[in-house]
Amino acid sequence: MKLSDFDYELPPENIAQRPIQPRDSARLLVVDESLTDSTLKNLPGLFRPGDLLVFNNTRVIPARLIGKRKTAKIDVTLHKEEAPDTWRAFARPARKLKPGDQIDFAEDFTAEVTAKGEQGEVTLTFQHAGDDLRRQLEQYGAMPLPPYIKRNPLPDRQDHDDYQTMFAEVPGAVAAPTAGLHFTPEILAELSKKNIQHTFVTLHVGAGTFLPVRTDNVDEHRMHAEWGDVSKQTAMLINKTRANGGRIIPAGTTALRLLETAARADGTLKPFTGDTSLFIKPGYRFKAADMLFTNFHLPRSTLFMLVCAFAGTDRMKQAYQHAIDHDYRFYSYGDACLLAKDSKP
Repeated sequence: MKLSDFDYELPPENIAQRPIQPRDSARLLVVDESLTDSTLKNLPGLFRPGDLLVFNNTRVIPARLIGKRKTAKIDVTLHKEEAPDTWRAFARPARKLKPGDQIDFAEDFTAEVTAKGEQGEVTLTFQHAGDDLRRQLEQYGAMPLPPYIKRNPLPDRQDHDDYQTMFAEVPGAVAAPTAGLHFTPEILAELSKKNIQHTFVTLHVGAGTFLPVRTDNVDEHRMHAEWGDVSKQTAMLINKTRANGGRIIPAGTTALRLLETAARADGTLKPFTGDTSLFIKPGYRFKAADMLFTNFHLPRSTLFMLVCAFAGTDRMKQAYQHAIDHDYRFYSYGDACLLAKDSKP
């Protein structure tokens, strides 16, 4: 497969810069045998009693920091915790950094560069650890919005609330599981009335989700690892739902990737805790998910490859062109789609 197989043209005006309010007033494109325009408020009517939605309850931390190495400005985005005081991060400009350098973010908040990787990645060891480090991030950090959401110079206070789902509970993500941004207590209440259950997994989404695929041969791309957890109780509920004929519907690509990581060959789930670097692309055989609720994703991205794998590449290209032609709002703060799984082997 070539990277160009997953390209499409998106007018810049289709990129949402703020979420629509209220959240559940977003538009919804239903992609199955046909393409149907709908809204989030109609979502409960598209499921069956006994179905199960799976949400990612990770919480985004203010992982973007602006500091200085001597007199040089350094822009840092943390992306994976290695130890209570140590994070992997993407730094700009990384060429100015070498192991042993100190970056000053505030008078009482510094980090040492303890390793340097490829593509702007560094390892930072902070003077604080654990809860103390998280308090420093809350004080000095900003929400790590993706680069296509334009802010000058940093995300604002509104983003601090907007870029967090109502389910956010377990801190550690540096990117939001954006499909969950659409859900409100009112939507959950309507789902409950229809006997549609929900449960949670945790996947700490990393900033690697924004990295471009740099290889023309898709098979050569390497995914960054992300930490996830599927509890025993969640695995049991998913297995019980499937045994009773209910459908498993991840809300977002992050929940889907974690379910597929924890799935056995027969589609049942086992508890899982650890890193996943699962790369889902066309040809992948899905084991755990029956439908997928998700946002619209960037061209030439691993997330667009994932939805093509799930619903079919030709079908997704048709769906995205329909969404562009009908002025849907794209990406993290944009509208959503509900995908039926491709029935072709």
